[in-house]
Amino acid sequence: MATATGPFGSLGLVETRRVVLFTEDDPLVLDSGERLAPVEVAYETYGTLDAAGGNAVFVCHALTGDAHAAGHHGDPARPGWWDTLIGPGKPVDTDRFFVISPNLLGGCQGTTGPGSLEPGTGRPYGLRFPLFTVADLVRVHRRLARHLGVNRLAAAIGGSLGGMQVLQWALDHPDDLHAGLLICASARLTAQNIAFSAVAREAIMRDEHFHGGDYYETGERPEVGLTIARMMAHITYLSEESMREKFGRRIQDASAPRFRFGVDFEVESYLQHQGESFLQRFDANSYLYLTRVMDYFDPFRDLPAALVRLQAVRTSFLVVSFDTDWRFDTKHSLDLVRVLQTAGVRVTFREIASPYGHDSFLLEVPEYHRTVAAFLARVAEEAGVAP
Repeated sequence: MATATGPFGSLGLVETRRVVLFTEDDPLVLDSGERLAPVEVAYETYGTLDAAGGNAVFVCHALTGDAHAAGHHGDPARPGWWDTLIGPGKPVDTDRFFVISPNLLGGCQGTTGPGSLEPGTGRPYGLRFPLFTVADLVRVHRRLARHLGVNRLAAAIGGSLGGMQVLQWALDHPDDLHAGLLICASARLTAQNIAFSAVAREAIMRDEHFHGGDYYETGERPEVGLTIARMMAHITYLSEESMREKFGRRIQDASAPRFRFGVDFEVESYLQHQGESFLQRFDANSYLYLTRVMDYFDPFRDLPAALVRLQAVRTSFLVVSFDTDWRFDTKHSLDLVRVLQTAGVRVTFREIASPYGHDSFLLEVPEYHRTVAAFLARVAEEAGVAP
C-alpha cells in the first residue's frame, strides 16, 4: 500500500508485495489445459479501497512493464513507469480510486515465470514453462482482485499489451468491469508486428549463451540477443518525428575518426544504452513468452461468435490512439471500435496528437491526460464512487 509522503501529485514511497494465488491443491488451469502451481504474483496498490469495494482501478501493464507503476522505492528520481498518470490529483486519482498494479504471469519482476523454480526439479523452468494466453493473464488478475476484496472493478486500464488484457477481461467476464480503457491497443497484430517480434525472438534464441533457455545456472545470459531485441523494439516505439527532433544526424563524438563501424551517431548511442540498461531488469525467456502471447491474441477471429459474446458486455470503453504511433497505428483502434459499436457496446474513441509515437501512452501528453481524467470522472459518477 502506498503512503503519501511525497509532494503534491506524488504517491511517495510505495511497496511491492507478493502473494501466492494458486497452489498444488488449487492450480491455475491454462487455456492449453496445462496446470500451473504454485503461482505467486507481485503487486502494488495505491489509495484506499472504499467500504463497498467499488472504487478499484486495475492496471494491466505492457510487454516490459511490472508491478511498480507509480510512486518510488526510495529514490524519488526513479518513479514507477506510469507515475505521470497515477497519483493524487492525476488522471487515475488515488485520492478517489484504489489502484491495483500486478506483474504479469510469465514476467520476471516477482510473478511466476520462466525464471521461477519448477516444482519437482528445483531448477528454473526455462522453456519448460507452459505457453499461455491473454485469457490466462486475466485469470490471474481476477484472482488477485478477489484476494484484495474486489468483485467488480470501476475500471481496468492498459496500454499496448495491457489494453489487450482489458479487452479480454470484458469479453470473458462481462460483469466484472464497469469501464475499460484501451490505449495504443490492438485486437489483432498485423503481419508486420508479428515479424518484428519474430526477429527479436530469433536474436535471443540464436545467442550462443541461450542454451535452449536453460541459461540460468550457467553464469551466462543471452545478453547480445536480448540487447538487439530491445534496440529493435525501441525503434518501433518512437516516431520518425521524435527521433529526428531528439537525434537528427548528430555525431556522438566529433573528435572520433570517421568511417568506422563503432557508435558514431547519437541515435546509435541511445539505442545501445536502451539495450544494455534493459539487461538489468528483464529476462530473455519472459520476452519470448510475452511477445508470443501478443502474436496469438485475436479475440474477434470468429466475428459472428465475438459479436454474440459482446452482447453480454456491460463495460463502457475509452479507446485512445496517437497519430504518430506506427507500431499500433490508429487503424488498429478503429477496427476494434467498429466491432464494439456493431455489437452495441458503449465506446468513446479519441485520436490524440503527439510527436512521441507508441511511447506516448507512457508520457505526459496533456490532451491524453485530460481525456483519461474526464472519462474516469464520468466512470466514478456512474459507479457511485465518492469524490
